[in-house]
Amino acid sequence: MVLDCHIHISSSDTPNGALLKENMKKAGVDGGALLSIPPASFATHAGKGFDAKLFSCDARLDNLFAWTNGNERLYPFYWIDPSAHGARREVTRAASRGVTGFKVICNSFYPDERSVMKVFRDIAETGRPILFHSGILWDGEPSGKYNRPVRFESLLTIPKLRFAMAHISWPWCDELIAMYGKFCHARKIRGDNASELFIDFTPGTPPIYREEALRKVFTVGYPVNDNVLFGTDSTAGNYSIQGSLQTRTRDNGIYRKLKLPKQTTAKIYADNFLRFIGQSR
Repeated sequence: MVLDCHIHISSSDTPNGALLKENMKKAGVDGGALLSIPPASFATHAGKGFDAKLFSCDARLDNLFAWTNGNERLYPFYWIDPSAHGARREVTRAASRGVTGFKVICNSFYPDERSVMKVFRDIAETGRPILFHSGILWDGEPSGKYNRPVRFESLLTIPKLRFAMAHISWPWCDELIAMYGKFCHARKIRGDNASELFIDFTPGTPPIYREEALRKVFTVGYPVNDNVLFGTDSTAGNYSIQGSLQTRTRDNGIYRKLKLPKQTTAKIYADNFLRFIGQSR
C-alpha cells in the first residue's frame, strides 16, 4: 500500500474524488491526505479564482468533503490559520464535521507564540494530528524565519500531540534531525503524554540534497523507522502521476543503498501515516 500524506486542493479545481483516485491508481498510490483550500490569510496558495468571502470555515470544509466523501482512503485535513480570530472555534467545527487532521503553514507567525499554542493544544485534545510546513517557504514573502525547526521545540509541552514537519525542513535538515532526537528523549522522560514528532519526506529537498538528507535521517542513530512519511506535494485536481513515480523511484534507490528492510519501506509508504492519523490497515 502507498499513501501520500501531502496533497493540496486548489480553489480553481472542481471536486472530483473519483478522477483523483484514478490518477493516483495510475501512479501506484492507494490514497492519502487531502489538504483543504487555504484560509484567507494564505490566498497566494489558493489558486486562481480565490475569493476570501466565499471561503468561510464551513465553505472550505464543504469543498474538502466534496473531494473525500465516498472515496476510501482519501483523508480530509483542514488547513487552519491558528493566528486568526476564531481559530479555536474552527478547530471545534472541523473536528465535529469529521476531519482526519489539520494543516498549518506558519507564514506570518511563529509556532511557539502563546496564542497559536492554545490552538495546537485544542487540536491535540481532539486526537487529530497536525501536518506543518517546515523549512524554506516559497510564498514570495520573507517567511523562512517562521519555519525553522527549533521554533517548534515548544510543542514538546503539548500532551499527546502528534505532528509532522514537512519537506525534512530543508535547508535546515540537520536542525530537524536534532529536534527529532530531542523529542524522542522527551518521550522517555514524559511518557505517553508527550508530543510525538513525525518527519514528512515530501520533496522540498532538491535532488542534489535528497540522498544526503535521507541518509542522515536513517543513520543518525535515532529510532526513526516508525515516524517517517511519504508525500508528493501534488495537487488533487491534477495529481502528478509522473512526479509521484519519479519520487518513489529515486527514494527507493536511496533506500536500497541504505539497505533498509522491506518492513521499513512499508512503514514509510503507508503504515506510519495510518498511525499518524490514529488508524491502522
